[in-house]
Amino acid sequence: MVTAIQPALPTTLQWHSQPRGSTDEKPVAWESNSPASTVAFMETLKAFDRDVNEFVDYMFGPRDPRVRGWFLLDSYLPTFFLTGAYLLCIWLGNKFMKNRPPFSLRAHLIVYNLGITLLSFYMLIELILATWEGGYNLQCQNLHSAGEADIRVAKVLWWYYFSKVIEFTDTIFFVLRKKSSQITFLHVYHHATMFNIWWCVLNWIPCGQSFFGPTLNSFIHVLMYSYYGLSVIPSMRKYLWWKKYLTQAQLIQFLLTIVHTLSAAVKPCGFPFGCLMFQSSYMATLVILFINFYIKTYRKAPSRTAVKETPVTTEIKNGFHKDYFAAANGLQNNKKAQ
Repeated sequence: MVTAIQPALPTTLQWHSQPRGSTDEKPVAWESNSPASTVAFMETLKAFDRDVNEFVDYMFGPRDPRVRGWFLLDSYLPTFFLTGAYLLCIWLGNKFMKNRPPFSLRAHLIVYNLGITLLSFYMLIELILATWEGGYNLQCQNLHSAGEADIRVAKVLWWYYFSKVIEFTDTIFFVLRKKSSQITFLHVYHHATMFNIWWCVLNWIPCGQSFFGPTLNSFIHVLMYSYYGLSVIPSMRKYLWWKKYLTQAQLIQFLLTIVHTLSAAVKPCGFPFGCLMFQSSYMATLVILFINFYIKTYRKAPSRTAVKETPVTTEIKNGFHKDYFAAANGLQNNKKAQ
């Protein structure tokens, strides 16, 4: 469960500021043993942070006070910088791996996918129990009528938000394994935007109607990350015939979320209308991108000239792939035959 988690401040630098939303215009007080240049940089960063958060507050209005002080939520900068670091890692990682053999990472992938599967299962069960406890209305649920159940939902949704930064690791594994064909625009767009969107959701609409999408998505992720984990075990691959149906399930998930969101616009219950329209529009972009992915992946015959990717089980030996030795042996056998 998530409570008000406070990040530890360095002992050499203590920053005291009034709570966000306070009307008192008190100056920020600094106590520091650091060099003047460090203090100047921190003051500049602090001013930038204040300007950015004042801008988002101006754009979206007052934040929900129930989540104030929760880890990563009070300032947008950590979410923004983590997203920037994610995109930078993709770019630099591909350059780094360009002339290097891919890593297998089989054990890492099994542990990682198992962890995400368990986290998704926890969120699924907890969201079902919390919304049942609060008597949530499936058609439309406002932000304040369920009392403590709303707080319980918000705590689970914080984990959902935090899971999006954990899932950046999906792409890092693709980079290290040189699975460049899987680092598509859809993949990067989905990962980068979800983390930022859910920062906004947690700050302004952390419960109520927001529960439905994460509940469905957690269920899909239980299936999806189970599949990913099993796929790196060679003996299990013959049982993994259902990959195509995972994509279909994701499309159904997006369509159901759009229907659920628009139902609250047709028959309002006090949930912010602008948020409903934004979520529907965003989900529509995912539907379009996933349909395009599905058609390219499952409806078109694979090209004969397509370059085969290195299998998951490829391992590095003496600095070379085992595929390299197989190819070399084949060449030598051909020469002997001639």
